[in-house]
This record gives sequence, structure tokens and C-alpha cells, in this order.
Amino acid sequence: MKNKIISTKDLEFLKETLALAKNGLGWTNPNPMVGCVIVKNGKVIGTGYHKKYGGPHAEIEALNSAAESVVGATMYVSLEPCCHLWKNTPPCVPVVIAAGIKKVVCCTADPNTKVSGKGIKLLKKAGIEVECGFLQEEAKELNEVFFTFHQKERPFVVLKFASSLDGKIATANGDSKWITNEAARQFARQLRGHYQAIMVGANTVIKDNPNLGADGKKQKDPLRIILDAKLKIPLDRQIFRDNNVLMLTTKQCDKVKKEKFIKKGIEVLQLSGSKISAKEILKVLKERKIISIFVEGGSETLGTFVDEKLVDKIFIFHAPIIVGGKGSLGAVGGKGVQYIKDALRFKNTQIKIFDDNILISANVE
Repeated sequence: MKNKIISTKDLEFLKETLALAKNGLGWTNPNPMVGCVIVKNGKVIGTGYHKKYGGPHAEIEALNSAAESVVGATMYVSLEPCCHLWKNTPPCVPVVIAAGIKKVVCCTADPNTKVSGKGIKLLKKAGIEVECGFLQEEAKELNEVFFTFHQKERPFVVLKFASSLDGKIATANGDSKWITNEAARQFARQLRGHYQAIMVGANTVIKDNPNLGADGKKQKDPLRIILDAKLKIPLDRQIFRDNNVLMLTTKQCDKVKKEKFIKKGIEVLQLSGSKISAKEILKVLKERKIISIFVEGGSETLGTFVDEKLVDKIFIFHAPIIVGGKGSLGAVGGKGVQYIKDALRFKNTQIKIFDDNILISANVE
């Protein structure tokens, strides 16, 4: 969709839209993160970003912040302006047209089929000059979750675990606290707030009694999704501190326990099979417009997604310890692969250091 070469100044304004968009990280789901800059006579007169789901979009925020009339101005935006009605917000295109914007420059088209070029067409039809297709890779990387959800028609799947150098997440007797240091654990908690939902299996909840919350008041707690085929988790676990929980279970579930969860206000969704599969999990979550899940464990839950090759990104923390032992627990369970050539492979690998702990993050090839 790239039309022509734009100036260095234009690229600077687009980079600013991407920087603004990042401020909405974790708050805009299931919407994308979007930033907007309005320029007139070479001067920035308005900026904005999509702050949270249900709130004004970036274009509206920028228009409302304008220090002077926007008639004849150029609007820079990190994603194609929307032209369809969201649940709580009107489409941006008619507002942009009515405001008298002369030109729109955006990084990339919207992957959502309800928009995907339609917004650009409407802007052009109204006589607005449109240039689109610059810093596309940066824009897509920023909203990798949103693009994956609409292009692959399933939630973006992130796997995270912390292990010893020999890949162990617990000793033979189940001890797992703590493998990594406090700095690494704090960063991991911050990662939770980047995604719409966090997921663990029943055994992790029973053995570790995790909180599964994000780090601090500045981050939104993700929806806590628990995989519990038989509903064996006690009701006194930390995850039930409020109703921001979705229990995924099977036909084998304890019916009496199910009613107890429901009376407590916890939603219980019974899947069709006798076992929980990653494919079915993603199908039901897509229907609920959950665009990303942060899978923290345990071993078998991680293995389920690896076996079905339904993984988009990893965050793996390593501590400089060796656990050893045949009975100790490996990080990723499941069936595994028979041949190395079939193993999941990654790209865009990044390394971050937390004193003597190491974080490896990467996207699946």
C-alpha cells in the first residue's frame, strides 16, 4: 500500500505516533494501541493516543487536544483510522473528515476485515490525501497481538517460565520457590500486565497458590484463566480474590464443585471433550474476543501449546543453578518431538540481564 517516498520529517512524526501508542500497553485490549500527531505549517498542534478500551481513540484524543484549528492540517497516525462502530466508541473516519483534515499519513492498514483499507477509501472519497505504508514493520511489531488475532483468527499465545540451567522448574519433591531472583520475578509480573489474559493449569494453582496479578496499580490485572479438567482446585486459593477469573473444564468436572464456583460468581466454561486441548482453548477465547494469553505453566499446560505448535512468543528466565535428578520437573511437558528438525524454532531473540539471571525472549519463526 506504500504510495511514495515521504520526507524525513514525516517519518519523525510517524515515529512519534508509535511512541505515543505504547502508552496504552495493556489497557486497550481487545483494541490496538494507536498514537496520533496533528501537524499544521510544520508545527505539532495536537497529539493523542488510545488510553484504554471504551475510551476515545487516538485520532479523537489528538483532535480534542489541538491548540488551534485543524482545518488544512496533516494527521499522522500509527494505524489506519477505523470506519466501523466499536462497542463503546464511534468510528474515527467521519470525525476526521468533518474536522477538515487535509492529509492523513499512517504506518499500516488495519488487519481487521471490518476496516482493512475501507477507512482509507472513505478518507480519499472525501477528498483527503492519504499516504499509507511507512514504518510498517515497527507498527506491526507494536501491535503483534492485534495483528495475530485478526490474521490467524486466534489469540496471540505467549509462553513464560523460569528454570534452572538444566531446564528444571521444580525439584523431585515439588519445591520451586524461588528459582529466579527478585528483579527477574518483578519483571515477569510486569509482563503479565501487557496481555489480556494469563493462564495456568490446576496443579500450579494447587501447589504454588499464585496471585497471578500484574505489577502495581499502573497496570491492569489480566483475566485469570485456569485449566482444571475436574475442578479440583480449592476455593480458598489467591486467584479467587475477585471474580476476574474464567475456569475452563471438561465433561469430567465435579458438578457439585461447579455449582460452588458459580455461586461464588466465578464463570465456569465446560469444553466439549474429556481433555483440554490448546486448539479448543483458543477457539473459545477467540469467540470471547480475548486477543492474547500469557501462559505461565505448569509443565503440562506449556507442553500442550508446544505440542500443538500454537505458540507466538516466549519469555524464558534462567537462573545460574543446576537442579538435576530424574524425578525433578522439566519446564515443558507434553509429548515433545521425535526429531530435532520438528522442534519449535524462534527468531528476533533478545537477551536481558537481571544481575545473575538471564531472560531470553523471542518470536516463533
